[in-house]
Amino acid sequence: MPQRFTDIYIKSLKPQTQRYDVREADGFGMRVFPSGEKSWTYTYTFLGRKRRMTLGKYESMPLREARQTHADARKVLASGLDPAEHLKATREAQAKAAIAELKSPTVAALVQEYLERWAKVHKRTWEEDERILTKDVVPPWGKRKAKDIERRDVVLLLDSIKSRGAPIQANRTLAVVRRMFNFAVERGILDTTPTSHIKAPAKENRRDRVLTPDEIKRFWYGLDSAPLSLPTRLALRLILVTGQRKSEVLNMAWSEIDTASGWWTIPAEKTKNGEQHRVPLSDLALSILDELREISISDTWVFPSPRTVNNCPMTATALDHAVRRCTFEEVAHFTPHDLRRTVGTCLGELGFNRLVQDKVLNHKDNTVGGIYDRHSYDKEKRQALETWADYLQTMLTGKARPVNVLPMARAT
Repeated sequence: MPQRFTDIYIKSLKPQTQRYDVREADGFGMRVFPSGEKSWTYTYTFLGRKRRMTLGKYESMPLREARQTHADARKVLASGLDPAEHLKATREAQAKAAIAELKSPTVAALVQEYLERWAKVHKRTWEEDERILTKDVVPPWGKRKAKDIERRDVVLLLDSIKSRGAPIQANRTLAVVRRMFNFAVERGILDTTPTSHIKAPAKENRRDRVLTPDEIKRFWYGLDSAPLSLPTRLALRLILVTGQRKSEVLNMAWSEIDTASGWWTIPAEKTKNGEQHRVPLSDLALSILDELREISISDTWVFPSPRTVNNCPMTATALDHAVRRCTFEEVAHFTPHDLRRTVGTCLGELGFNRLVQDKVLNHKDNTVGGIYDRHSYDKEKRQALETWADYLQTMLTGKARPVNVLPMARAT
């Protein structure tokens, strides 16, 4: 009587100099090779001829799965088909389907490929792309083929976002979806993009909000009692003191700061224009950093996320939400970016020309002169930010002086 297969019995089958077969009932068997490899087999008769097919390797197909595969093969044989040919055709179809899925992925798969291969590589704000796609794109489209999304689908999606009272968010969603589908065209996943000829669903007014001296003072001291964590308060003050982008401030690493020389060097991969940027640190900026060092819970990040500590810094979105929750007495609504605009405006009022302002704020200069001008402007930037810090401190102590009384910055 044939031995019934068990894992213990199978492990007892040792390799020999020649391959050999062990069979159970109904043609279910195992072939053992001299190398020690073992494969499941099914021996059967089809159209009067005895045949054997391999069901799978023992290492990758456990006993229970092998029995089920054998049972399925017997059903195929009972239906009048050759089980081996049927299994071969099934596997070929599965392979073709897998290739087709790679060539024509679902929207959910395209989202993951876009995030991993483009957004995370090229965008410091990739997490915002992920949030938008996860919230508004994957739920309605995730299971659909990317090639089946049409322009009308995009329009209806934007309409649904706008109708819930989020017109600006609809604009942001269009921007991310357009970039994702352009990525798909660039990668050869799609031939065309469904976002072509679609205009932003909402008109956005260019922001020109600049805080007045009185508002700056109320904001600065209002932070002391605002319902914000101390690192968040200090991040907002540092944006106002340095004039740098909120994302650059929040992604600041302790290794980028040289307190002895008073410089903060932002690496190229963290700047918007992709170029290294040196920021002079005034005494006021250094005092804020000293306070941050005293309360630091991270050896890596100046503003670590309270949830992950050393793994990642605080996000720009978290700072936006924090400011949105706060109100400051007699201060109209503003955003963190408005603080940066305030610095640029005040530098102009203090007599610093546009070139120096742009160097401080790290605006990209695509003019021919800007391309060929390799001067660092470190001296001019330090003069500007130290003058701004002095003026800011004077303003905060109530002894504000008229603008344009500080030394004029000369173009070089």
